[in-house]
Amino acid sequence: MKQSTDQSTTALLGLLNAAAPGAPHGKRRWLTVIAALVLLLAGIAMLVPGDDGASGTYVSEQIEHGKLLVTASASGTLQPTKSIDVGSELSGTLASVRVQENDVVRKGQLLAELDTAKLRDTVVKSQAAVAAAEASVALAAATVAESKASLARMRQVAELSGGKVPARTELETAEAVALRALANEASARADVVQARATLKTDQTNLGKATIRSPVDGVVLTRKVEPGQTVAAAMTTPVLFVLAEDLAKMELQVKVDEADVGNVKAGQPATFTVSAWPGRKFPATIQRVGLGATTTDNVVTYKTILQVDNDDLALRPGMTATASIVTASRDRVLLVPNSALRFTPPTAGAGPPERGFLARLLPGPPPEAAKRRPATATAGETQVWVMGERGPQPLAVQTGVSNGRYTEVTAGELRAGMAVITDYQEAKK
Repeated sequence: MKQSTDQSTTALLGLLNAAAPGAPHGKRRWLTVIAALVLLLAGIAMLVPGDDGASGTYVSEQIEHGKLLVTASASGTLQPTKSIDVGSELSGTLASVRVQENDVVRKGQLLAELDTAKLRDTVVKSQAAVAAAEASVALAAATVAESKASLARMRQVAELSGGKVPARTELETAEAVALRALANEASARADVVQARATLKTDQTNLGKATIRSPVDGVVLTRKVEPGQTVAAAMTTPVLFVLAEDLAKMELQVKVDEADVGNVKAGQPATFTVSAWPGRKFPATIQRVGLGATTTDNVVTYKTILQVDNDDLALRPGMTATASIVTASRDRVLLVPNSALRFTPPTAGAGPPERGFLARLLPGPPPEAAKRRPATATAGETQVWVMGERGPQPLAVQTGVSNGRYTEVTAGELRAGMAVITDYQEAKK
């Protein structure tokens, strides 16, 4: 624009000088004033910004083949694969507690014992009830034998007398007495069964007063002390918490709803805990929950990861941050995400703004107005590369992304090409 302005000014002054010798003195003065104004406008035009071409630099990055890992982050806590709450079904006072926290226990090992004095008395009482019931059975059996013998004699006499004696009513009474004796015997035998069942229940309760470990494991929590009263009413009080095997643990994490669609069983993962900074522990997705949990308007899904804890470095309750690998690509073409977001300053824009004097004087149309950038078709995106006439668009098809790099699945882009990622304006 400056060159065009200088040329116009020179031509104008030439015309004025050519006309000046033959013009009157007053007109020559006005022509001189006009020429001075033209020179002033030309100087101002040099200071007014116009279309000066490119005034900045493009930042590019060379693309290469590489490995792409897409991960999803989630946090949660470590838990034993099988945790058991050991309680007491009976109420009473704890006479002794035999284990401490972190003790290794075996199945059937005695953990604690209630005071059994009352329970033993109850068993003795039930044993006496069984003996009494058995005696009642013997008494009823004797009554049955007596009634049967009396009935047999009456029938024999009736047969010898031709039915004259005893009277029919006496014979019927004897038969009824025999039947009642049999019924009493059956009732007595039922009482024996009931008494024995009560005795067995009391003996079972006596056995439950000694609390034993149901599995081989480790004592995680001990919640009682000797002399403490245990009240088993609507719920069973928990005395101990046992972990079956701490060499195998599980990590329970909450996966955000935006990532749960890419998380599946069998995917590898790593996690870290505050107790071991810098160390990454491997894990594997075991199960992805279907039920959602909403906390502070954030929807998450419970996901279980299998964890090997052979060195027992991990402990239940530790807070862990997991990184789940949802996609893995080897030897793929990677393009920076900044290149996918980049658009040249003149892309899609009209002619750049021209200076004041440049708008008054004719001039060639700017280069940016002659060409329009190509646009990507549906399902594609585009990147920009430097060409002979400036930035040129290339349509590409993309795959998965880790937030920084994106996989290129198709298009004209090749390894070794430099894509434009940014435009930096020149400092004024």
